[in-house]
Order: sequence, then structure tokens, then C-alpha cells
Amino acid sequence: MDIDKGGPRVLLRHLREAMAASLGPQERLDKIVELIAQNMGAQVCSFYVLRDDAALELFATRGLKREAVHMTTLRLGEGLVGHIAAEAETLALQDAQNHPSFAYRAETGEDAFHAFLGVPVLRAGQILGVLVVQYIETREFAEDETEALLTTATLLAEMLLTAEFEMLIKPGADIDLRRPRAFEGLAIADGVALGHVVLHDPRVVIKNFVADDIPHEKNRLEQAIARMRVSIDDMFNSGDMQVSSEHREILESYRMFAHDRGWVRRLSEAVESGLTAEAAVERVQNDTRARMLRQSDPYIRDRLHDLDDLAHRLLRVVTDAGSLMDKGELPENAILVARNLGPAELLEYDRARLRGIVLEEGATTSHVSIVARSLGIVGVGQAQNIVSMCEDGDEIVVDGSAGLVHLRPPPDVEATYLEKLALSERRQEKYASLVEKDAVTKDGVRINLLHNSGLVADLHALDKTGAEGIGLFRTELQFMVASKLPRLAEQIELFREVMDFAGDRPVVFRLLDIGGDKVVPYLRSTSEENPAMGWRSLRLALDRPGLLRTQVRALLQAADGRALKILVPMVTETEEYCKCVGVIRREVARLGRSGQKTPETLEIGAMIEVPSILFELDELLAHTDFISIGSNDLIQFLTATDRANTRVANSYDPIATPRLRAIRMIVRAAEKHNIPLTMCGELAGRPLEALALLAIGMTKLSMGPSSIGPIKDMVLNCDLGPIAQDIQNVLDGKVPPTNIRDLLTGWSEKQNLPI
Repeated sequence: MDIDKGGPRVLLRHLREAMAASLGPQERLDKIVELIAQNMGAQVCSFYVLRDDAALELFATRGLKREAVHMTTLRLGEGLVGHIAAEAETLALQDAQNHPSFAYRAETGEDAFHAFLGVPVLRAGQILGVLVVQYIETREFAEDETEALLTTATLLAEMLLTAEFEMLIKPGADIDLRRPRAFEGLAIADGVALGHVVLHDPRVVIKNFVADDIPHEKNRLEQAIARMRVSIDDMFNSGDMQVSSEHREILESYRMFAHDRGWVRRLSEAVESGLTAEAAVERVQNDTRARMLRQSDPYIRDRLHDLDDLAHRLLRVVTDAGSLMDKGELPENAILVARNLGPAELLEYDRARLRGIVLEEGATTSHVSIVARSLGIVGVGQAQNIVSMCEDGDEIVVDGSAGLVHLRPPPDVEATYLEKLALSERRQEKYASLVEKDAVTKDGVRINLLHNSGLVADLHALDKTGAEGIGLFRTELQFMVASKLPRLAEQIELFREVMDFAGDRPVVFRLLDIGGDKVVPYLRSTSEENPAMGWRSLRLALDRPGLLRTQVRALLQAADGRALKILVPMVTETEEYCKCVGVIRREVARLGRSGQKTPETLEIGAMIEVPSILFELDELLAHTDFISIGSNDLIQFLTATDRANTRVANSYDPIATPRLRAIRMIVRAAEKHNIPLTMCGELAGRPLEALALLAIGMTKLSMGPSSIGPIKDMVLNCDLGPIAQDIQNVLDGKVPPTNIRDLLTGWSEKQNLPI
């Protein structure tokens, strides 16, 4: 039927009617391209869909030959249609045949047409297809015509995601948006998990795209922008944002974008073209995201995250959507996907159903990574742009050991990982059979295996792994997951619960280790160029004696007369360690004067993680009851490599000769002074690295619960003597320089060690 031209608003109304009509999927598409052609006075309207094999298939046309539908294809980048898809940009040409990218397809019969207007069909910045109108005569295109076609493309993008549309796809094929994708990220928590995507910040589902009342929609948009600006200003002016910080810088970016006139103008124009306020936000962000994704400038690409978050925030305001899903109602085998995640947010989810996490950001040593490892949740970080490429319910495989994520995995990949999972389960059964066995090498060296912990939730693993105690309890996790400073009573309750659960097994409580990469919002300090070497840990505690005294007081009262071990973190020199010990001793005396029970025994130790203390070990060990090595920071400072920087974090082997000599220096000093020594860093939980530690004389290792089984298995199968002799010869320079890792790998093969 003939339709009077009435601009995009009339077209959208007719398209909405076509979407609601009782038609088959191909009939509906045919009707849509006919409506577009008639409304725009075009002789041709064609719709191409990007398939998962990177081919653009003609799905519907009005004006080209009907037999070309589902037969004509163009490669990505081929022809004008392929060019639009590759660049995600609009193309308006007076005479298409003169363009260098023009590719003639005889079966379509398009040689009679000259003027050409094509726009990308986008979803979350990803190309779904291309929508084209063509004219017999040469002509120029007005801005409102381009706008009309872009607006129509927004509606088509939603149609592509419907179950009905899948009926048009050939067997064995799919649209590109749903093709399998692999992401190379950063391993943050070992293991393999298969499940379904749960978006931490679910997308707002837009149900109404076509505006019935344009002035009303403009008013909705303007009010939503105003409310969003106010909310950003409120956060910006809150107390903990008054000093310079990373969070403040992010909010400054938000505020800049929220007041950007160009962005607001584009939103308004999208509404005037006939879209609802929420559809306008979606449409503008799709266009912006597609352009920014194709920029080579890393600064511009980094700003994409800020603009994504802002658009999502505006969508929630304009639709009055809730902030987040109900975290207590996860599906079985849930894999949480997020831009970033705090430890407190992770703990809100049902851990019985949560199998893994995937983050666009996140590093091995981030807070959430530590919590994930404690809870046995598989994790991968640095999976770039995964949030925009997945939907709730998508199948996903997370390989936390290799740092790989497979979104919508093909059957062969899924089968491979199912086999890995089955093998892992068999290994777990083997490790379970070792629980009651002591960790003793074949040549009789007794090794103490302990847990690293920081949450009450992961204490139950003690019984499952057979660990001999907790070699490191990170007290800062309680502060990191809290919204405000934990009170004395809250700290006492936590520490008492830990001691009660451990019973006769030893627990080493490390004093508050915050600052640096462990940011606690309510204890925020001024911005530091190098926070890892700044106001953190023991330095912060000594500068905030009230904070230190409160924590020590909580530990002493929680002990209630029982034995207590306290570990002082990040000791740089003996004098500051002694200052901290003085605070602890005064609190013990105060407790005694008040008539309360003092600890049956009190042991105070130092954490060796700052290289300067290596040259004062004799002085330090004269004042300590025990020492522990924090290998994460020690290796970071020894190699001058930021452990959170993925470009350099893996540049230096932590068990190469220079680092292993430094660790051996500590081992020998501890032996000389008869001081117990424990390795608490990441090295202790990796079999090959743990073997290096055993070879230089370490016999107490503390690690994540999931590492106890593999390390014990290695220890039980190891004949340590000859390995230790070889390593000592290398470190002493008695043999030509040798790669330590290669040497240990050779020994593991010779002894058939499970590494």
C-alpha cells in the first residue's frame, strides 16, 4: 500500500505496527524494507546481516531481485556494504558506482541505481548488519534522511535478537553477535568453571522504542539528565571525595560527559526523530561506542568505559530501573561478568551457586581476586570489552589457570573443558585422600602446610584440606568489605570466631595492611603517584596509633587468655617494628590492669617484604618470635615491577637466581637465630615455585586452600636431597649459570612429580 511521506516519526509508527502484525519472520522483514523504501521515496531498501563467518548476507530487499535474498553475500570490508560494516560509519553517496569500494553483484540487478545511503545496525557498539536505501537518480542526502535511517536501524537491532529471527538463519550458521568469542585475560583465581553469564550490572531492557508523544519524551529525557547530574554532584561533594583520588577522577569524567552539549544535543535529536527517551540513549551510545572502539588512541578508548557507565546510569534514571539484580537468586553454575567488582559486592552473592567471575579490569593481587581465591571461585581479569559482548544466560567457560574465557563456546571447546573439569574432580578426590597424611618428602623432610585466609567464610576449608593452621589471616579484608570503619566490638567478634573455629590449630593474625593497592574509602588519603611505596601498612598504622591500638585491643580481648600470634606487616627497619611492638606490649599491660585475661602466650613476628630489611636481619631477628615472607611485595620491590601492571608484572621470574638468593638469605638468617619462618606469598601455592622454596630450606608454607592438595601431592612424591644440592650449587656459583626453572622442571620430570 502507498504511504504518504511523513518523516521518521510516521515511519516508526508504521514499523511498530508491522512488528506487532501477525506475520512470518521473512514476511515481517520484507514489510519493513518496503515501508522504509516508501517512506523515504527510495527505489531500493535492503537489509544485510553480519553472520558469524564474517559474511554479510542479504536478508531482505525491496527493489533488488528477490532471488538474491539469502544468496548474495559480501565479506567484511568488501563493497560499500562491507565498508560500512567494517568502519561502523554511515555512507552517503551521490553516485555509488564511482566510489572505489563499490562491488557489483550481477544477481542483484543494482546496476541501475546511483544514489546510495547506508547505515550500520548496531547493538552495544557491535555491528549486527547494514541497512541501505538506493535511488535511480544521483542526489544528495539531507541530514534528517540519514537520521531517519539510523533511527530505523535501532529498531531493527532489537528485532535481530528475537527468537523469531533465528528461523531465518541457515542451519549451522548464526549472526555475528552470537558467535563464539575467546578472550585472553589475566589469571586471577585458578580452576575451570562452566556455566551461564550473570551480568553484575544487568542491562536495562528497553521495551518501548517508538515515541507516541515527542514533547513528553523530550521532557522525560531532560528531567532524567538533570536528576543524573544532581546525583553525580552529590557523590562528588560527599566527604570521602573531597581529596584527590581515583574515584574522584572518574566522577570528574562523568560530570564532564554529563554536561557535554554535543552529547545532550545528539540525545535530543534522537528523540525528535521519533524514539522514546530510553531508545534515544541506547541509539546515541551505540553510535558513540562503535566509533570509539575503532580509535587507536588508548586515551579515547579508556574514556569509552566512562561514557558506557554514564549512558547506563542515564538509562536507569530514565526508566526508573532498579540498581542491581537480586544477588541472592543466582541460577545454578552462575558466572559473574562485570567491569570491576569490590570484595564486599562479591560476598553478597550466593556462593553455593557462583562458580566464577570475569572482569574487564582486575589484577592478580586485587582485593576481589584475593577473596575469590579464598572462596575457591575461579576468576579471570583483564577480559577487554566482554561486558558489551555478552548477554545474561550466555554459555561461558572460564579457565582461571590460563586466563582464558570462552563466550558461547563451540561444542568441541566445551567438550574439552568438560574433560578438564572431570580430570580436576578426580584430582580433588585424590587430594581428599591425602588429608590425613603428613606432608613428608620421600627422604624424610617434614613440611608444614598452612592456609592463607581473611574471611570467616573460607575457614571451613581447614577441615577439608587438612592444613595445620592459618599461616596468614589478613585482617584488612574485614575493613575492605565494610562500608565504614569496623568498631571494636565488631573486630572482637570476628577474631573470636576465627580462633574458636581454629581450635588448637595456630592462627597468625597480620595487622592491618591497607594503603597502596588496598584502598579503603573511609580511610582515604591524598593521592600518591606511587601508592605501593607510599603511606600504607605499618607506616599508616604508626601514623594512626588509635587505629592500631583498637585492632590490637580487639585481638587481645578476642584471645581471652588463649595463645595469640600477631604479625607486623611491611617492616622497613627494626626501629619501626619495635615501635609497633611497644604499642602491643602497652595494650597487654593495660588489659592486665583492667583485670581481663592476657594471652597465655603472645608471639609477635615481622613480615619480610621490603628489601631494605634484608640488610638488618640480625638486628630485627633479635626482637622477633617468628618471621614470615610476603613474596608478592618482596619480588615487586626487588625487581622494581608493579605487580598490578600487566605489561611488566610477568617480566621477571620470581625464582630466578637473584630473587632466590634473596629468599635464601632470609632462610639462613632465620636458621642462625633459630626463628620460625613461613612463606606466605603466592610462591608457596604453586608447585614448581614451592619446590624451589623447599630446595633452599623452607619447611613452612602458607597458601590458598585450593593449593594445599597439589602442594602436598608434590611433597609426598619428592626426593628433596639431590634437588636441593643442585639448586644450592647454582646459587653458590659452583656451576655455570643455569636457569632455575628449567633445572626444577628437569628434576620434576625425572622424579615424575605432579607439577
